[in-house]
Amino acid sequence: MSRVTYGFNKRNTKIVAHRGASGIERENTCPAFIAAGNRTYYGVETDIHVGINGEFIVIHDDTTTRVSGGMYNFNVEETPYSILKEIILPDIDGSNVRRDIRIPLVSDYISICKNYGKVCVLEIKGDFGYAKLKELINEIKPLDYLDNITFISFGYQNCLDLRALLPESKIQFLTGEYSAELLERLKNDKIDLDIHYSALTEEIVKELHDNGIEVNCWTVDDPTDAERLASWGVDYITSNILE
Repeated sequence: MSRVTYGFNKRNTKIVAHRGASGIERENTCPAFIAAGNRTYYGVETDIHVGINGEFIVIHDDTTTRVSGGMYNFNVEETPYSILKEIILPDIDGSNVRRDIRIPLVSDYISICKNYGKVCVLEIKGDFGYAKLKELINEIKPLDYLDNITFISFGYQNCLDLRALLPESKIQFLTGEYSAELLERLKNDKIDLDIHYSALTEEIVKELHDNGIEVNCWTVDDPTDAERLASWGVDYITSNILE
């Protein structure tokens, strides 16, 4: 049976909450992850950086400037998490009434996804390197949710290192462009694709599937675009608001 959500037929496509339910809560915060957990999303996407003391910090940008509404301008990878965790981020309406909108750690994110039974779609920001990725995996293992994590990255070397460390895990290469050369790399390295939706056609989706490659696409907020992509058979759609 086809599934219909907010006016579009998503067929068999799974919907991933981009930075949590970021259309209604401040992106990449525990409230955004909880909001996604309370909805019908298949998965919850987030971004992590490595902090100055080795923590895995959940935030998209290199600095706190944008997400804090310009109130704080800390470099995430150069500032102790003891400082970052005290920042109260503004709500999406600009108010600062709530005290729960903060910069979390990867353990907070995974624990929320586990509590709500959502797949984690974890973006590695920057070049982590093999050793740091191994540390990340070792930090995740005690949470007993590693099998429910899809790793994504714009860094192809991150994808290769993760594939070496986790032969059976889902790993997706993030990109805005598609080519025959990329298809061969993905096929040879057993890595799936997470691509900007504008780069896809129905023929490309079929070609990827014919070569055993799953297709995720970002960031789709228009139901008309989403329905077209679902009709082409994309495996996942990443969105701020669709569900």
